[in-house]
Formats: sequence, C-alpha cells, structure tokens
Amino acid sequence: MVPRRSILIVGGGTAGWLTACYLAKFFDLARHPSLSITLVESPDIGIVGVGEGAFPTIRTTLQFLGIDEYDFIRETSATFKQGIRFDDWLRNPHDGRHAHFIHPFEAPLYAHDESLVSHWLASDPATRPPFAEAVTIQHRVSEQQRGPKTAADGGFAAPLNYAYHFDAAALAAMLARRGRELGVRHVEDELVAAAVGADGTIDRLSFKRSGDATADLYIDCTGLRAELLGGALDEPFVSAKSYLFTDRALACRVPYDCADAPLPSYTVAAAHEGGWLWDIGLRDKRGIGCVFSSAHLDEDRARTILAAYPGVGDRGADARLITFEPGWRARQWVGNCVAVGMAGGFVEPLESTGIVVIEAAAAMIAELFPFNGPVDAPADRFNALMTARYDNLVNFLKLHYCLSRRIEPFWRDNADPASTPEALRALLDRWRHRPPSRFDFLIDVETFAFFNYQYILYGMDFHTEPIFGSAKGTGSAGSGTLFERIRGFGDQAVHELPSHRELVEQINAAR
Repeated sequence: MVPRRSILIVGGGTAGWLTACYLAKFFDLARHPSLSITLVESPDIGIVGVGEGAFPTIRTTLQFLGIDEYDFIRETSATFKQGIRFDDWLRNPHDGRHAHFIHPFEAPLYAHDESLVSHWLASDPATRPPFAEAVTIQHRVSEQQRGPKTAADGGFAAPLNYAYHFDAAALAAMLARRGRELGVRHVEDELVAAAVGADGTIDRLSFKRSGDATADLYIDCTGLRAELLGGALDEPFVSAKSYLFTDRALACRVPYDCADAPLPSYTVAAAHEGGWLWDIGLRDKRGIGCVFSSAHLDEDRARTILAAYPGVGDRGADARLITFEPGWRARQWVGNCVAVGMAGGFVEPLESTGIVVIEAAAAMIAELFPFNGPVDAPADRFNALMTARYDNLVNFLKLHYCLSRRIEPFWRDNADPASTPEALRALLDRWRHRPPSRFDFLIDVETFAFFNYQYILYGMDFHTEPIFGSAKGTGSAGSGTLFERIRGFGDQAVHELPSHRELVEQINAAR
C-alpha cells in the first residue's frame, strides 16, 4: 500500500507558488492521489519585488511547468534580459565621462583550435576590445538594443541565451492559476500560530479562519519573516554582512517618456557612492531601485540619489523602503519544515539570484522528498547543498565589489581584503596566473559558471598573466582577426534580429 503524504506550503508569492507548481508537476498530482499539496497564503500580505528579474534557468522551469512562453510575456509585462550592464563600478565618473561593461548570459564563443580567452589575455590591453565584446556577439546585440530572438523562433527557442524582466505580482498570479490546474489546493487564510512538539518539530499550524492544520512536510515561504523556520523553530540566522554591506533598497516604478521608447535588453546596475541602482525595463514601465548600505548612507541621501537618476525625479518620493540583512538560516530544512526563498535566505538583489535559489530548492525538494521513511531524511544533504550555494553566491557577488577602484568609503571598505571571503581570495590568487576554469567549481552548488566569473573579472580590469606570454609573443598572432570576425558576426546578428521593443510588441500583438 502506498503511504499517504501531505505537503503544506505557507506563503504565496513567487517562492510559494513556484515551489507548489514544481512539486505538483514533478509528482503528477492528478495521477497520484496519495500525495496532497496545499498552499495557504494571506490575502493581506503583498509581494515584495526587489528586482523583478531572473536568471536563464527560469526558461527551463517555465517550460517544465507547462507555461507557454509568450503567454507568460503577455501576462507579466515581461521583456527579455540578455545580461547586466554595470555602470561606473570600476571607477568614479570623471569630467562627466562614464564607463560600463556588460555581463552577458551567452558563454564565450568556442572553437576546437582557438582559445578566445587566451588570445584576449595575450593581446595588447591598449588596443584590444573589452572582454565581453571580444568573445561573444551578445555584447553587440544587447548594446544595439536588439532582442535575443525573433517572434517566429517559437517559445523558449533562440539563437542567444536570455532570461526575463517581469512584474512579480503578475508572475505570482500566473503561477497560482497554474498551480491550481495542477491540483494544488489553495486556501486564503492568515497564520496565527505554529505549535512545536516535544521533539522540536512542528506539531500543527493554526489559521485565523480555517483552524488547525497538519502535514507531513511544512514549507516555509513567508519571506523575510521566516515565520516557521525562524519564528517557531528559532533556527539561527547566518549573516553575510561582513562581506556584503548593502541592506536597504528603495523601489519605485516610473513610466517611459513615450510609448515606443527604446527598450534595453539588459538590467542596468549603476554604481553610486554607497551602493548601486537597478533599472529594469518592463513593456510599459521601468522598475528602478536604489540599493545601499545603511552603514555608509542614510535613507534621506539614498532618496536624493534615487531622485537624481534619469526619469525618476519626484516619483522617487513614494519609493518603498525594503530592509534586509544578507545571509541565510544555518539550516534550511529542520525536522518536518523546509524554507524556500527569502525565508531560507537572501543575499542581495545584484545578479537576480533570488529566483534561481527558489528554483534550486524546489528541484531538490522534489528529487529528495521521502515517500517512505522519516520526512527529515533528506535534511542533511539539502542543508549542505544550500549552504554551499549561498557561500558561493557571496563569493560571486563580492567579486563585483572587491575589485572596484572607486574612492568612496563604501567602495574602499569593499576593496579591503579583510572583507573578502577567504575562498574568494584564494580564487583570485589562482586567477592572476590563469583565467577561471570549469574545474574551479562544483556545478551542483553553483549558480554561476566559470565564464560568468570571467565576464566580471575582466570587466573590472583584473589582470591575469597571459597563458601564451605577452602580447608581443606567440599566441597573440591572429587575435585581431578573430575579434574582427566575432564583431562581424555581431553586426550580422544586429541586422537580422528585431529591436527589443519590436520583438516584445510583436509577441503581445499575437494573441
């Protein structure tokens, strides 16, 4: 006889509904009545969106859930995201001149008989193109505000890698509808209390209208409040504040100057004196936010910086303040309770890591869920993998800060080696003699690949000794021709691909 199992998810939003959908699809609820999944969310708690962006893994997730890509784009005001443009992260603007580099999602082009990275390192720094421009056509495509595909390419298919910008509340509503179609029971109610048994696990939950409820596994998706894992079970919080200093964000929405305004296909991350600003282009509005460190900047100054950003002005007066502490719970799975999303941890909005961590957690719960035996059997493995993932996220995000040569206290404190994790310092020592390699990382606990590190390192002017000697030695011959060919491929792609705005409008018109 197949044992019955029940899962109770507390909290909706992206974390709750993405997890519910993933589990319902993975377990095919309609064909397996021995498992039930219930999601309870309060209708009075709004969705906090600190970035409204995702990583390319979201495409695989949406496809797995059976969501049509173009329906998703239409319903969530989504646009395409081909990477991140970093403005003024390396140095302060000088005489009104600004500089930027791009972290594209597309891996560097590869040929069996050529190493583009090695050729770039061996080329003359004074004449070689920026790293991303040299090794991938996506730099050229995104700089020219082209889309990563054509509307005729079909759902999730494209010549270039991409993710999305989207309205977080609309995504949650779409996932909720899909979850109910997949057999998830949806209850609108407010959590009143969580009773903990003598064994230190959750005994039952009490809700305002529906009363008590029990389950085999409780999934905490209550956001930063972490009402089950942090509240009822009192699981300690591991702070990453000694490495990542930002802990506040002011978020607002602003309209475009005109309906057909050009639409960037990347997130803009613009450095300022005490942190950075995000600028995300949705179809009909821009999401803009000011991320800052409260130890280096007060809220009034942050609001002034936000108001001075192009297009914000007086609209920044009503910007919502979001407070957070970078870090995670020491264990995300304790007994019969596992936390997903911000309830388990959050580092900061940079590089849109929030949703990709939710995706990873949901997939692990699905793969490891015990239909037989104790429900906490996967806890040790889950915790080890999630903790390692958070550690590695801190390393990747800190990489953006620690190489900066900006002069403000926030940036100088970030450049202090004492504020850089030991593991990252060791990697940087290696990378002075060779570029990042796939063998530097374990894929199951990484969000970013070795080439993502390369884009940040060399965008921030990090020096790696050329593998084939100096620019005047062997190995640099023909590199100019290689880079010219890539630029030619990029020009061709710019010619063949529609503008990003045109692509988005074509998809929205094809209802």
